[in-house]
Amino acid sequence: MKWVAATKNKGKLKEIRAMLEGTGITLVSMEEAGIDIDVEEDGTTFEENARKKATEIYRLTGLPCLADDSGLVVDALDGAPGVYSARYAGTGNSEDNNRKLLHEMEGKENRTARFVCVMVLILNEKEEMVARGECEGEITYAPSGDHGFGYDPLFYLPRLGKTMAEISDEEKNAISHRGNALRALGEMVRNM
Repeated sequence: MKWVAATKNKGKLKEIRAMLEGTGITLVSMEEAGIDIDVEEDGTTFEENARKKATEIYRLTGLPCLADDSGLVVDALDGAPGVYSARYAGTGNSEDNNRKLLHEMEGKENRTARFVCVMVLILNEKEEMVARGECEGEITYAPSGDHGFGYDPLFYLPRLGKTMAEISDEEKNAISHRGNALRALGEMVRNM
């Protein structure tokens, strides 16, 4: 079975493909499907943005489409950067986003945060599945680690004593927000 991933983010694509290994599902990128558009993420929730992307790419390809919207939710910042995580600093650059986050967190004692991922799978015009995954952690005072992408170097996992950027891909997929959402979605697909 072939699905299209409604993302241009190579890091997300790599993670999702790794988690789908052995399922019989071939995940193709938008580029591999011949799609070169940017779907505007103007929703106010992760679910709205994911649904919009999945619906648009499904409409263009006719293939089942998996889209996610994910981001970092920081308690001391009233949930920011949230749905604006990828464009928090206004440049679309991860290092700029991380610098802005550290600046906004200066003087904050509460460092709790979570990564949130909502996945929407459009199978056909009548079937849609939605799954949510979260991963709890804390914001560090400085980046650490060189694996992963985005906010991973600032996202500390107390139970592992490491940031998300200091753990292996396998460890990350086992505990991440995206991994949790994909496992929940997989359970729904198996129970169809």
